[in-house]
Amino acid sequence: MMNATRHRITAVGLSLLLAAAASPAPAARDKDAGHGQDYRTFHSDGTIEYGDIGDSYTAALVMYLAGNQFMVMEELIRDFQGRNPDIETIYVETIPPGQILKGQLLKQGVIDGTRTSMTPDLFASVNLGHLKKMKAKGKMNQYAIYTHNKLELMVAKGNPKGIRGPEDLGRDDLVQSHPNPLTEGIFKFYGAEMLRDLGLYSKVTGDAKCKGCWAVPGKTWFTQRHHRETPYRIENGQADVGIVWTTEVAYGKAGGRAIDGVPIPAPYNKQDKVGYAIGALNEGRNRANADRFLAYLASDRAQEIYAGYGFIRATPEELVLKPIP
Repeated sequence: MMNATRHRITAVGLSLLLAAAASPAPAARDKDAGHGQDYRTFHSDGTIEYGDIGDSYTAALVMYLAGNQFMVMEELIRDFQGRNPDIETIYVETIPPGQILKGQLLKQGVIDGTRTSMTPDLFASVNLGHLKKMKAKGKMNQYAIYTHNKLELMVAKGNPKGIRGPEDLGRDDLVQSHPNPLTEGIFKFYGAEMLRDLGLYSKVTGDAKCKGCWAVPGKTWFTQRHHRETPYRIENGQADVGIVWTTEVAYGKAGGRAIDGVPIPAPYNKQDKVGYAIGALNEGRNRANADRFLAYLASDRAQEIYAGYGFIRATPEELVLKPIP
């Protein structure tokens, strides 16, 4: 049924595991880059399973979400299941939404050798255009904006290169690590626009369109799957700076990672444009449960949880479901 190793641990055991793993060896960090948490099944008894892709076909609620909110999921889902204990299993995937759209929703995808469902109950992206494509295929009708984020520069702890702001990305003495422009919305829709606004796009990217590659040899690396590969490169001395979400800096620092952040001022941080859009799929198996989760996202508690990780609350008007334009 699956190729990935299946792990089942209690809530207490998970806390101990996370504490032990807060500062893994550099080699382990570079190898994993957090990918092990991409696919999780949350059980109402407090246990979590990692890597059981097959649960995307059987769980009582299946959600494919933009990967940059991976750090929120445990607290959010535990609170939701505490209020809805009859929803016994919730499968959550957190990878870049462009990969979800192209490789799983619009065509049959395979992850770690295992087929994954093309009909989750909910899909969320940092780009409403992704949901518009789903509407055009007759797969979604409504959406809501449920939280916001903004761009920040991640640097090594103590900022040894003295990076002051996004204009410094034009310096010749920096090695950079950025999300790839092919599948990562943070760069495709926001980071790239910021660099163009600054007149730095061609210099920083070499106009390259690739992933897991040197966009500019020896100077700018594009990540393979996640912008959360960037902290691993910075900690291992492979990069000096990278464009990430401000929530990733907050999460890394809270976990004792050897990183710091350099704020990007508005409007370059795109805080007025970055809205997380979510909607139910017409072909999802568990529409009633999906509707319950959408209602929960609009609650004060859900908004409080997201804000606790550095996200920006959605307005009451944004949280109301409306037709996808």
